[in-house]
Amino acid sequence: RESIHSVFLYHAVKESGMDVGIVNALEMIPYHEVEPDLLEVCENLVHNKTPDATEQMLERTTLEKTRLENLKKGIVTDGAAAVVKVDSWRDKTCQDRLTHALINGITEFIDKDVEEARLAATKPLDVIEGPLMSGMNVVGDLFGAGKMFLPQVIKSARVMKKAVAYLLPFMEKEKREKMLAEGKDPDLVDENDTSNFAGTFLIATVKGDVHDIGKNIVAVVLGCNNYKVYDLGVMVSCEKILDEAKRLNVDIIGLSGLITPSLDEMVTVAKEMAKRNMTQPLLIGGATTSKMHTAVKVAPMFSTAEHPVIHVLDASRSVTVVSNLLNQNKQEYVESVLEEYEEMREDYLAGLENRVFLTMAEAASKRLQIDFVASPPPAQPKQMGAHVVTKSIEDVIPFIDWNPFFQTWELRGRYPNRGYPKIFNDEKVGPEAKKLHDDALKMLESIRQTKCLTLRGIVGMYAANSVGMEDVEVYTDDSRTQVAAKFCMLREQAESDAPDKKYLSQADFVAPKSTGIADHLGMFAV
Repeated sequence: RESIHSVFLYHAVKESGMDVGIVNALEMIPYHEVEPDLLEVCENLVHNKTPDATEQMLERTTLEKTRLENLKKGIVTDGAAAVVKVDSWRDKTCQDRLTHALINGITEFIDKDVEEARLAATKPLDVIEGPLMSGMNVVGDLFGAGKMFLPQVIKSARVMKKAVAYLLPFMEKEKREKMLAEGKDPDLVDENDTSNFAGTFLIATVKGDVHDIGKNIVAVVLGCNNYKVYDLGVMVSCEKILDEAKRLNVDIIGLSGLITPSLDEMVTVAKEMAKRNMTQPLLIGGATTSKMHTAVKVAPMFSTAEHPVIHVLDASRSVTVVSNLLNQNKQEYVESVLEEYEEMREDYLAGLENRVFLTMAEAASKRLQIDFVASPPPAQPKQMGAHVVTKSIEDVIPFIDWNPFFQTWELRGRYPNRGYPKIFNDEKVGPEAKKLHDDALKMLESIRQTKCLTLRGIVGMYAANSVGMEDVEVYTDDSRTQVAAKFCMLREQAESDAPDKKYLSQADFVAPKSTGIADHLGMFAV
């Protein structure tokens, strides 16, 4: 279908004067990239060149579908012609072969192709910075265009890792020879020496956030691309991040976060970097982050032409961003980012000029007022206080919500195949989602058998009442004589055009202390 569209649009624009079209840019194939034999079939169909053009296309579609299904199973069914077609990429240039291997996650020939590139290069590092990085840039572009998915990008990173591993002994040998020529003893080299790496990168999930999947993927991808990565883990304080960055003298700092409070912590880190006069670029990433938030809230705290603050959309883009920042000609890239972020800030501020916020008093006057006295009494907890809950893997598997799992891996089905398990039926992401799901189930089974993880949670039910407009008091027991803690809630303040709009606070849903009604507040931690 994409090939037919490509052929049609090519001729419509070039020969027939078509001015405007509505297309899905993510699925467009450039005309010159359509396979020659498929191009001929498409040309026959679009131009009605032969009486059997439709039959040719149907036959081609059936054969292609069968071939792809069998290839996924490791079976070649089209005879000698199929074998030639599958391996025809081996006849291309060294750069093209490396790019093909990276895109398709093929490690079988990587040592041979890297060796060919090494022999043609001045030094081993040139192979990494040249053909291998060029190939990974193509992977990043395909991922950005929606033509590759995150699990495939990880496979590409593994190919890159194997290629770098092959080159490392040659780089070590080159380094030793250089040191000997300079009269130095190579056996006395500092174990912290990072001269063989393309750069050094410190990454951490900020304080208050325990999520690390995205961070781990970035660390793997960068490590596979010959960057020395110092991973500090999760829940890392601002002080530790910056102290370690100084001690290790890293080139770049990366912050990750998945929950909304992480955004404020990232701003705190940026402010502290400015106070300490640090010079490393700061990269921001994670599900809750965005380019707009980075441009408006984080960058103004620290960003300059010498040390920019940059949002990284996804793991596959991290290599390109880091490479650009460590390039000798980085200034042009940095200036383009700073210019883009400045425009975003101007647009954001222009939007705020038309936005009106109520005062807290005005918002509270239009709050949701529940008649707790006239309503049925709140349900009473069976158990008060904190209680530890321990479950086995078998207990929780039926309750797993797989949708966030697929979203983390950036696999999203299209209507009507959104969500689990319909995502498996999606033409584009279904096969990859199924493989990923199968891998996850195998990992869960391994955890069950080895008992390497214990699942525990804490559930707490506490006596509570709201006081004032936005505060909730939590008591030590049901006598409600001693306050254990007070939660100061927020309230909606952005003005709405809806005449009956209620400006909500979480405190609105807890019975006021003045009613004498015994309400409760529930909490949990996993």
